[in-house]
Amino acid sequence: MKINNMNIGEIVEIKTKEGIKTGILLPSTEKDIIILKLNSGYNIGINKKNIISSKVIDKKPIKEEKKTIHKEERNKNLKTILILHTGGTFASKVSYKTGAVAPSFSPEELLELFPELKTIANIKSKSAGTMFSEDMRFAHYNILAKEIEKEINNVDGIIITHGTDTLAITSTALSFALENLNKPVILVGSQRSSDRPSSDAAMNLICAIQFITKTEYNEVAICMHGKSTNEYCSILPATKTRKMHSSRRDAFRAINTKPIAEVTKTGEIKFLEKYHKKEHTDKIKLKLFDEKLKIGILKAHPNMHSIEIKNYSKFDGLILEGYGIAGNFPINVVDNKTKEHDLILKEITKLTKKIPVVATTQCIFGNVNMNVYDTGRKMQQAGILGNLLDMTTETAYIKLAWLLSNYKDKEARELISKNLRGEINHRIEYQEEFI
Repeated sequence: MKINNMNIGEIVEIKTKEGIKTGILLPSTEKDIIILKLNSGYNIGINKKNIISSKVIDKKPIKEEKKTIHKEERNKNLKTILILHTGGTFASKVSYKTGAVAPSFSPEELLELFPELKTIANIKSKSAGTMFSEDMRFAHYNILAKEIEKEINNVDGIIITHGTDTLAITSTALSFALENLNKPVILVGSQRSSDRPSSDAAMNLICAIQFITKTEYNEVAICMHGKSTNEYCSILPATKTRKMHSSRRDAFRAINTKPIAEVTKTGEIKFLEKYHKKEHTDKIKLKLFDEKLKIGILKAHPNMHSIEIKNYSKFDGLILEGYGIAGNFPINVVDNKTKEHDLILKEITKLTKKIPVVATTQCIFGNVNMNVYDTGRKMQQAGILGNLLDMTTETAYIKLAWLLSNYKDKEARELISKNLRGEINHRIEYQEEFI
């Protein structure tokens, strides 16, 4: 493949008004952008219209050395774990010469990347798709659930590698979709790509495998760094976890509850509360998502307009993320500048007669209590659901979508306030440090 008469993999020099850049020419998904891998290891994009001149310094494209990978034999004394990949950089090998990223999905390739695994468990590996986590839709939750149902009886546990941006949302979706789950399904991600020395990929994966092989846990959970150091990983509840930092390795936090356990790379496990294995006599049952459903999230903000509510009139459900303890929305007319708020209240009231509307709080920690202030009481009178619940906005969104996929409207409205998968704490224990 040629770009501006230069071949991918060649070392080139690009001159722009900002200066001269030298590096390896990489593939680009945008026709107007040239991508270079600089000597520093970082990639840079250059718009073609800004290029004054370009030339090839080394015309010979670099070829990667091929390694012979030997197939590993199954150890009968170890448990067997399936690693289900959804894409991303978690299990990818990066060429430091060409900068190309190649997915490593076979068990043998995984053991080459993470050799410690062969002493902990037998590894099976399978791809369930290749995509960025921000592109996940209800259809992809269904694909994952079906793959889990298909494979669960052949292994002792399943690990799903997943992009971190929506990892906690997928864990919630799977927790609802997989009924009567009798083996562990653990989601792991990586805040730092596998080619970086500070990558958390290996430790997160190893800790997840240690947890599966050494405990009787049989639910959906998340395994990510518990601290920014490599001290331990936290096993986090599927429906009560949130990504709280854009780049830190310990970005994930349990919300309104404690982590389930702490796991070290060497397999030391500490449950933070006594765990009782869930006993299921029935076989696993899938309760999937209606892929055509339209569920919205609307965040309260200053200077709102009633049209913002009206825009959801053709949706099937709506989450209102409001202010403070009541999940307050601007519905009070206090002067001649706030007359729009009466129209907002009227639109909300009209909407709740058509679809379920659920309140959450932007505070993340704590619960919604619409009994405290007049605004909250008005919201209840308008038909808004969610009083006394402590679900995160994302969990409420997934739960509402799942309920409307599997139950009639009336029953869905009733079940939104019932604790079905550990997503609701009716009593939140006080913690001196909550984050």
